[in-house]
Amino acid sequence: MLLPVFDRNPLRIIPFQFMTIGIMVVTVLVFLWQASLSSVMVERAVLVYGVIPSVLVGPDNLDPKLFPIMPELTLLTSIFLHADWWHLLGNMLFLWVFGDNIEDSMGHWKFLLFYLLCGAAAGFAHAFMLPDLQTPTIGASGAVAGVLGAYMVLHPRVKVLVIVLKWFPLYVSAYFVLALWLGFQIFSVWVGGGGQVAWWAHIGGFAAGAILIIPFRDSRVPLFDEGTPH
Repeated sequence: MLLPVFDRNPLRIIPFQFMTIGIMVVTVLVFLWQASLSSVMVERAVLVYGVIPSVLVGPDNLDPKLFPIMPELTLLTSIFLHADWWHLLGNMLFLWVFGDNIEDSMGHWKFLLFYLLCGAAAGFAHAFMLPDLQTPTIGASGAVAGVLGAYMVLHPRVKVLVIVLKWFPLYVSAYFVLALWLGFQIFSVWVGGGGQVAWWAHIGGFAAGAILIIPFRDSRVPLFDEGTPH
């Protein structure tokens, strides 16, 4: 219902969000690599590099003929795979809007570590809550959810331009946008939980980001926009 496209939140410490752009470029390149594969090879890549809960935390094992990597490594590799263009573009849009200020709050390399840790926490949350699931999960949404959680803690009062119902532009507070997003994830778990979307990964990533931002942020960056006019 609300699609964020811009936030009124200039960078204050770093000159440019090099790492955010770098993550986006790598993710798009990986998707282009996926697109170059045959359908059989894409399926194989998803099986090997996606998070499979029953393999990660359960007793299942992949066929050795697939040359699988360690299940724990899929918590990272799965972040860079996507199911289709819409899956990719949605995640990259949210990362573009909110990622620069989180990178600004901690620096380039710490942001990369933060992003990967949030993605790993998201994948583990998904596997822990659905340990018998044999369907592989891929996508950056858990890592991006960590960015959203961090943004909620740092910049809840910032105004965000959103598109309402695919048509109407409106400025609302980041708190409203992100609280609505999180509420939808929780509601989706409550009414179903499983399906094609890893709702638990989104919730886990969001929680990880909200917690990790506290030790990761630069000491000059206040919490909850304290002392910052908007």
